[in-house]
Amino acid sequence: MTITKEQTGSALTVAVEGRLDTTTAPDLEAELKSSLDGVSELTVDLGKLDYISSAGLRVLLWAHKTMSKQGSMKVTNVQEVVNEVFEVTGFADILTIE
Repeated sequence: MTITKEQTGSALTVAVEGRLDTTTAPDLEAELKSSLDGVSELTVDLGKLDYISSAGLRVLLWAHKTMSKQGSMKVTNVQEVVNEVFEVTGFADILTIE
């Protein structure tokens, strides 16, 4: 998995590429935990994410809860295979997906 960050003021975009699973989810969580101070707009770009497991969903839920206290979060460019997981798990109703 590759994580790319781009910050402009209080807006942070995090692009995730590859697989977000039990092995890689802790990396994303650590990256987000170290990056969210002072961020009021978080965009998670999943345009190159091929797979997400329950561990990846947990990290997105944690980020959503954190950002709901300090601003907003949206998920963009969701691939069909990942969107199906969001639909089945109910995450499509929780997350702001564009």
